[in-house]
Amino acid sequence: MTLEKRMIKSESLEKLFGMIQAGGKLIFGPKQTGDKVNYEIVGSYSEIAKDFIQTTMSAKSVVFPRVEKLFSYKKDKDNIQVTDFDPSEIPDVVIWGIHPCDAQGFIPLTSIFTWDIKDPIYLARLQKTTVIGFSCHEADEYCFCTSVGGGPGQTEGSDILLTRLSTGDYLAEIITEKGKAILDLASSLFEPELHENKDNNLADVAVRFTREEIRKNLQGFFESDVWEEQSMRCLGCGSCAFVCPVCACFDIQDEKHGNNGVRYRCWDSCGNSLFTLHTSGHNPREHQHQRWRQRLLHKFLYMPERLSVYGCTGCGRCSRACPVDMNIVEHLVSLNGIKK
Repeated sequence: MTLEKRMIKSESLEKLFGMIQAGGKLIFGPKQTGDKVNYEIVGSYSEIAKDFIQTTMSAKSVVFPRVEKLFSYKKDKDNIQVTDFDPSEIPDVVIWGIHPCDAQGFIPLTSIFTWDIKDPIYLARLQKTTVIGFSCHEADEYCFCTSVGGGPGQTEGSDILLTRLSTGDYLAEIITEKGKAILDLASSLFEPELHENKDNNLADVAVRFTREEIRKNLQGFFESDVWEEQSMRCLGCGSCAFVCPVCACFDIQDEKHGNNGVRYRCWDSCGNSLFTLHTSGHNPREHQHQRWRQRLLHKFLYMPERLSVYGCTGCGRCSRACPVDMNIVEHLVSLNGIKK
């Protein structure tokens, strides 16, 4: 559909929240607990955190939960009864207050889950999810969205994107049919567009490199000594993967209790030493530098070659979360000055 632009007053946001909630949708929003902000189910507009730079975790768990049941079974001596996951049990969801880097993360995440076999559970969750994004008017030293094809006012991935203007009111960009449904639901709250330059109200995020530049430099870099040098501090804890809006590695676990059992899908990380361990005991990525190499090559070389998307949105979470201060921007920038 053609992008529509409207304006919504600041004081109308709570009314919009209430109308969406009254329509029966479950709302996930940024909620502050202690010194952390994360996307959680919120019951009222007052629970929504304001003026945060970044949540600790991304919003990917809404469509790709940390742990989800794939099927259950029950057996007796004559047969086995298997109960598949029922997509009708998935609620209609609105993610409120998501930043553009997180919203954009749904694009490569969807490419991963539809690359070969189209994952029915992921697609069912995505279909029932509406994304109301908020542009960023602040950034910190970890943000690098502009270096990987995004930006603090990027519309890709959002159904509606709201940008706070100098008046305190919001420019509303209606991007998709899901966004149009929200507009129709609360048409009385949306007014004609206020003609103010959106870019003047966005955070200033400097371009540090281009992803195409990184991709070109990584070709032929597989055997470089740089991987061992960069990974010296890496603990293999998986924090970077768990906070990332794009990482989609998972494990399959079975739980059995007597004659009943459940199969679960749960997050994993290619940075974990057990991730590629074979039953034979052989591990093709035995050393941590091989796993660090896989992480960067996957995001900036393999994914664009295979899926035509990059595996990083520049949210900076991996660097914020790393317990040993491995900064992905510093590593990527350093690659430009290293001879193969």
